[in-house]
Amino acid sequence: MKMKKLLGILLAGVVTVSLFAGCGSTDEKAAGGKIVVGLDDNFPPMGFKDEKNEIVGFDIDVAKEAAKRLGREVEFKAIDWSSKEAELKSKRVDVLWNGLDITDKRKENILFSEPYMDNRQILFVQENNTDITDEKSLAGKVVGTQSSGTAEEYMDGNSFYKDSVKEVKKYSDYISAFMDLENGRIDAVVGDEIIGRYYMSKHPDKIGAVDVAIGPVSTFGIGFRKDDTKLRDEVQKVMNEMVADGTMGTIAEKWFGKDITKKSEAAAK
Repeated sequence: MKMKKLLGILLAGVVTVSLFAGCGSTDEKAAGGKIVVGLDDNFPPMGFKDEKNEIVGFDIDVAKEAAKRLGREVEFKAIDWSSKEAELKSKRVDVLWNGLDITDKRKENILFSEPYMDNRQILFVQENNTDITDEKSLAGKVVGTQSSGTAEEYMDGNSFYKDSVKEVKKYSDYISAFMDLENGRIDAVVGDEIIGRYYMSKHPDKIGAVDVAIGPVSTFGIGFRKDDTKLRDEVQKVMNEMVADGTMGTIAEKWFGKDITKKSEAAAK
């Protein structure tokens, strides 16, 4: 009898511990874990390292505010941008949030939020350059762009860059491309207007912009795993709230001097 009683007590203890453990895991899941944001940390003003080696930028501020409203911690993880889809699929990061263009090709492997900003690809040249005025004038020139970006996709699919352009140099980041442009190693950069104009503001009288769109105008979105609709919907909800209450506009004014964000239909209601 004593043995049966002892076993009963032990079994009751195991059940109690299991229940408490179960409650703990449920609460933790309900509260939500940390969101790991994958980014190219050399993409100003969307996300980059400042002079203190801290990651800052427009997308960083927006992601921090969104995570705060969700009651979740956020971690920013620099990744090889050319391997971004593999990083997302392998769950080393939870989202791609760093001026990520929404394209049909990327939609095959990425679940996107609604667009939150337009992005054009335009030409950048040395300030005193008068030879390059449009896309056709790139014939015979050495042109730079960022590897695995929207501009590269467009250029790779356009025979003009293969047949008429002298060379297309691809860089791991736009900063390296602009530095080569400044130093005369390349003749032009085809790249994101947002990062290009930000770079121009930091290097006055050195870089000029040719205000002609190259290829189709794209839009930025937040990238999630294809099956992670729950996180996408949670983030989209707070993004809509941030648009509606003016927070997105305030953050945009900080980085761009004006509100250049898109207004989703849901946020406008």
